[in-house]
Amino acid sequence: MTVDEIINLFNEVFKMPFSYLFSANKRVYWLYLVTSFILAFYVYKRTKVKGSFFNYVFNLKTWLGKSALVDYAFIFFNGLVKVIVIAPFLFLALYLTKNINEFLVSSFGVIQYDFSVITIVVSYTLIIVVVDDFASFLIHYLMHKIPLLWEFHKIHHSATALNPFTQYRIHPIELIINNLRGLVVKGVITGVFLYLANGQVSLLTFFGINIFNFLFFFWGANLRHSHVKLKYFNFLEYIIISPYQHQIHHSNNPKLYDTNMGSRLAIWDWLFGTLVLSESVKKLRFGLGGEEDKKYKTFLQNLISPFTNIIKKK
Repeated sequence: MTVDEIINLFNEVFKMPFSYLFSANKRVYWLYLVTSFILAFYVYKRTKVKGSFFNYVFNLKTWLGKSALVDYAFIFFNGLVKVIVIAPFLFLALYLTKNINEFLVSSFGVIQYDFSVITIVVSYTLIIVVVDDFASFLIHYLMHKIPLLWEFHKIHHSATALNPFTQYRIHPIELIINNLRGLVVKGVITGVFLYLANGQVSLLTFFGINIFNFLFFFWGANLRHSHVKLKYFNFLEYIIISPYQHQIHHSNNPKLYDTNMGSRLAIWDWLFGTLVLSESVKKLRFGLGGEEDKKYKTFLQNLISPFTNIIKKK
């Protein structure tokens, strides 16, 4: 690799996190931050928090504390991982899609059912959201239940203060696992629907459908990683994880570690017996708790600790 290529690589890595602010497919897209800001004002007024709204939202511990600096470091480091490790795997989804479509055609012939474009697109959108959400829950569940995986997932829970960018505080090993999960799910389901569409809907259209992601991000998804206690009605929290329910998941109380593991839908937690409603928890502190917090203060500690902990246990 030449010097120019190395410089271009790091240029791309450096710019990637900033591009998130201008991409509607990213949770920290500027519009979603604005809507979260508006919802935060609603919570501020409703809960009658003392002090100014500005201090409530932009306190220094949240945005410039040691925990936040680790969050930001992971954003840039994982940008490098995405460019070098994950980018080549993007072809996996396309490969699965085309091969599954070809397999179905060769096995069953051209489909005879005349589904409308609207039926195909709506069905695809609903199914991919539900299946991907369950796959996400399952991986998350295993991250908590399997000690080896927990060592890597622990990094996300080591944040002692939450801000929207804590979403990207993920160990590279977990980042790779999550991306592979998403690519496999999307590739398989898109392949099936490409077969059902029988040429009525293009592959590009399928990969571009994300209306549910838009609604999820628009309605305060950024508050999941924050101190803003946005709660839903009790009945709704059995269906959709509210921002405060996810904050409960980040509690430094070990009894709450394995709760509210759903990405968007709460029904999986309800079925697995891991659901906790907002009304059940009044006060929260974030992190791993006790002495554990001291072991994950810096970026390097968070990056290396999973490997050293695994070696020590052998």
